[in-house]
Amino acid sequence: MTVNKQSIEFVTDLLVTNVVDALAERTGRTATETLRGFMRTRTYSLLIDAESYLFFESPLYILDMLDAEEHCDWDRWLEV
Repeated sequence: MTVNKQSIEFVTDLLVTNVVDALAERTGRTATETLRGFMRTRTYSLLIDAESYLFFESPLYILDMLDAEEHCDWDRWLEV
């Protein structure tokens, strides 16, 4: 299967939107505040790196990674 750059960007944007929506709902913050916070994480940095192939994962997988990062549980973050 060949995945082009445009498809990767589309899927990544969709994942970011789904993760931000879930986090905003969970925390009661606005989507803008949530997006700003998410963009400062290592999880986000890895997600937007196409070579990580993280765009193949589900929003729940990304949320689990983010939870591990927020708790400084680096073993779990790397495991995920």
